[in-house]
Amino acid sequence: MRTAAIDCGTNSIRLLIADIDDDGVLTDVVRLMRVVRLGEGVDATGRLSAPALERTFAAAEDYARLISEHRAERVRFVATSATRDAANRADFVAGIRDRLHVELEIISGAEEAALSFAGAASVLAPGPDDVILVVDLGGGSTEFVTGNAGGVIAAHSLDMGCVRFTERFLRSDPPTHTQIAATRREVDALIAEAARVVPLERITALVGVAGSITTITAHALSLPEYLPERIHGARLAVADIRSATKDLLRMSRQERAALPYMHPGRTDVIGAGALIWQSVVEHTERSTAGRVQTATTSEHDILDGIALSTASGK
Repeated sequence: MRTAAIDCGTNSIRLLIADIDDDGVLTDVVRLMRVVRLGEGVDATGRLSAPALERTFAAAEDYARLISEHRAERVRFVATSATRDAANRADFVAGIRDRLHVELEIISGAEEAALSFAGAASVLAPGPDDVILVVDLGGGSTEFVTGNAGGVIAAHSLDMGCVRFTERFLRSDPPTHTQIAATRREVDALIAEAARVVPLERITALVGVAGSITTITAHALSLPEYLPERIHGARLAVADIRSATKDLLRMSRQERAALPYMHPGRTDVIGAGALIWQSVVEHTERSTAGRVQTATTSEHDILDGIALSTASGK
């Protein structure tokens, strides 16, 4: 079956058109990402701005043409954090319906986490005794979900993301030590909240997904350009992630923009994303008493989970 999955988050809107066989194996036909910054200003105003809606609707129109051109049989459009928070989300829902002729689904944090796990866990082959923690670090929220070969064990969503925390804390270029310290305090407090729901002490492996984490991985690997085949499945030590975060935070916006793997839409927000990811991997190392000292990056994430769910009709 050929399906089309659209994931609209706080920072980007992504399309996956894929063929899925009877065994659930997914083969890409089209995979695209546009940074539209839908959640720009939502944390402060509680509303989706007119320019942000215009950018997102323009991307949706392009995606509608591709879906028609490639004859996808089923389409699912999922929106997450920014839309959940917006008072004028009905305008967004109506705009997507007009352009794509599908009903936009504003999913809960718990469902977002489960879809992320389904897509990301494919980077590893968990055994019966393994417990994987998947962390999906978005623009407005971050999902923590643990699971094993049998599926999800526990999940929790936090209002913590690279766009939200850049706007809230990291206003200087580059950010000041005081701003970084304030961000770390808030991040650590929120991770502690997640740890009360998601059993971090039980995990045997950590997987990170979404654009902030893949970009941090590209930086840690010193790639000459963004190379998904090198990024997918890469395992980094905690020290490597800490070093990459330090580098990115001390750079100016101009220096970050010059990095060959940096998407223009991530230049402003990668510092906050790196701080969040560093805190997650450090907390995981402590919670497991040092048993988990690496993090694996996955290019497969919620978008793949949406496509799989669309094919199965769930």
